[in-house]
Amino acid sequence: MRPMAQIQMYTTRWCGYCVRAKALLEQRGIPYEEISLDDDPNFRETIFELTGRWTVPQILIDGEPIGGYVELWRLDKAEGLEKLAA
Repeated sequence: MRPMAQIQMYTTRWCGYCVRAKALLEQRGIPYEEISLDDDPNFRETIFELTGRWTVPQILIDGEPIGGYVELWRLDKAEGLEKLAA
């Protein structure tokens, strides 16, 4: 049995898509590490250096950036989150 994937999510408090992404993972019972960028005045540069994208949330699965909420939602629809939780 392989270990559960490690999920990290870079977020801000005021981001509606961050709230949705966290809710989706919680509904599926998938643990994640939330990394808040609220106190980083240069958070867009920080997230761009990490993922190559400017927006939050940015989600990494086992260290690989997958994108934001829309990509997470698509992964869920393709039953990819189910596989991660298994």
